[in-house]
Amino acid sequence: MTMLDRMRRHKNWLKWSLALVVLTFVIFYIPDFLNSNDASTLGTAPAKEVVADVDGHTVTAGEFQRRYQAQIQAYQSSYGDQMNIQLLKQLGIDRQILQQLIDERAALAEATRRGITVSDEELAQQIFAIPAFQQNGRFAGEAQYEAVLRSQRPPLTKAEFEQNLRDGLMVERLRTAVTDWLSVSDTELEKAFRLRNEKVKLQVVSVPMASFVGKVTVSDADVSSRYESHKEDYRMGERRKVRFLLLDLEQTRSRTTVPVSDIERFYNENINLYSTPEQIHARHILLKTEGKDEAVVRTQAEEVLKQVKAGGDFAALAKKYSEDDGSKANGGDLDYFGKGRMVPEFETAAFAMAAGQTSELVKSSFGFHIIRVEDKKAGTTRTLDDARAEIADQLKFRAAQDAVAAQARTLEARLKTPADLDKLAKEIGATVAESGFFLAQEPIPGLGGAPQVAQTAFTLTDGAVSGPLSSPRGPVFVTVTGKQAPYIPKLDEVKERVRQDVVNERATALATERARTLAATLKSAKDFMAASKAAGSEAKETPLIAREAAIPEVGVSPEVDNVVFSLPVGAVSDAITTRSGAVVVRVSERDDVTPEKLAAARSGFRRELENEQRGQFFASYMTKAKQKMTITVNDDVVKRVLGNQ
Repeated sequence: MTMLDRMRRHKNWLKWSLALVVLTFVIFYIPDFLNSNDASTLGTAPAKEVVADVDGHTVTAGEFQRRYQAQIQAYQSSYGDQMNIQLLKQLGIDRQILQQLIDERAALAEATRRGITVSDEELAQQIFAIPAFQQNGRFAGEAQYEAVLRSQRPPLTKAEFEQNLRDGLMVERLRTAVTDWLSVSDTELEKAFRLRNEKVKLQVVSVPMASFVGKVTVSDADVSSRYESHKEDYRMGERRKVRFLLLDLEQTRSRTTVPVSDIERFYNENINLYSTPEQIHARHILLKTEGKDEAVVRTQAEEVLKQVKAGGDFAALAKKYSEDDGSKANGGDLDYFGKGRMVPEFETAAFAMAAGQTSELVKSSFGFHIIRVEDKKAGTTRTLDDARAEIADQLKFRAAQDAVAAQARTLEARLKTPADLDKLAKEIGATVAESGFFLAQEPIPGLGGAPQVAQTAFTLTDGAVSGPLSSPRGPVFVTVTGKQAPYIPKLDEVKERVRQDVVNERATALATERARTLAATLKSAKDFMAASKAAGSEAKETPLIAREAAIPEVGVSPEVDNVVFSLPVGAVSDAITTRSGAVVVRVSERDDVTPEKLAAARSGFRRELENEQRGQFFASYMTKAKQKMTITVNDDVVKRVLGNQ
């Protein structure tokens, strides 16, 4: 199981158990993010101004901005310049971060209510244990302590830092008090371990529903019958329509010009964005050491290395011996990668070799690697002339954002009634449009996907005009002009949708019938792959996969999982109906959980499972606790922190 898998499964646990880290240690490990070029796109608000209040425990503008910038930096470190602030705002990252801070304050408020405290002595012990304040393994003294805090951007005072640390310790003690009674039985542990670690390799013949759609004939009587027996399936939720004034970002951008000097300055200040670092194309063979005797694994790796040095086919040896599930099936191929993508030991060895060279054994935290460098690409830098148009477009976009944001602030102060929409639109040369009816989760006719606009439309009182709302096309002001209660539509309104449902059902039935015929043939075949090809349905083969893995031409399929993990090696399934059609599957290999694997992982997995259950319980506990709290958010301050006003 990958680290990403663990994080996905334990996201609630991580949110709460790492609150201490988020509140405190992040400041020592985030790069100089406040000097990043995207920082200029944030607004300004006094650091002490209150963004949110949770039963008297406040989130300040400074705290919100620090967390927001740290998250932006983390995303950009992972995904590069393509993950910019504008895109993250559209994805709602700002609101997610604010909610995270509110949740932390709620936990602190609950800890306070329960009388949980942290003494000065306990706080001092935690401070002395933080590596940033140590020298030669011991606390370096007050001068070093204060110097580290002053070096943060913005600088932290001792009082601010110590309060954050105290708060984090209180939340951790609350979590312990609420969840420490939870434990995992041996039966639960074994069941969960098998579900998460059993793997199968499959040969899959897919019979897609789509290939039978053209063979289905549906009459009006069929449609009517389906509708009458499934009316509730077509119930429409509440719908609303709005009149809206859009400050069109694209129109503003098209009218914007950028001085040549600005383009040149941006290029020089951001030359790293136009530079491609050195890359290598490598293969590797990995023999894992986790849960094994390292000396035994080293001996095995040395034997494989001898075969490589003797002229053995590296790709074939990787397929035979490598334990890296992600690259084994491709002969250990890792494709091209730059520095910072691999663990340090692997990276150091790989980048020191020339194309065509093979390494000695390389030890990392994963195990022993044998590395073959296939190719190397030198770093390159795009010229200013090559990047000029791209930079100009980017600067135009930023300038247009600033312009519409300023215009939105001006209009917001003057918009009081629905009639003001038309009056002010005329002044600025814009038009007011009216949408059709839409559901809360639907795109807005005439505007497109704009979740904040849709959410506001379903909460705005009659006769009111919203403030500026975020949409992909620019800031929007709306007023509600129509409401439609939930109802079951007449057949004419949903006729095509009902017809498509009938078509899909019948096409799926035909696909399943075809799969039954194939299954009857393939179950007696000596060679599943050859027999499926002869039958006109070529099979695809998977690597070893766990439950919930994507299957070729099928995707993630609980229906397939439910069948294949109960089959022995060599068995062929009956026809399995899936959401996209039907499949016949042969299990060609199993990686079962042995008593030895379970024993080796038992203690660590027990902690992991207990932590997950405790995290889930604590999240549920806090959901109920928050219902009794008074939580307020100052949207005006939020907008100014983010540069929306």
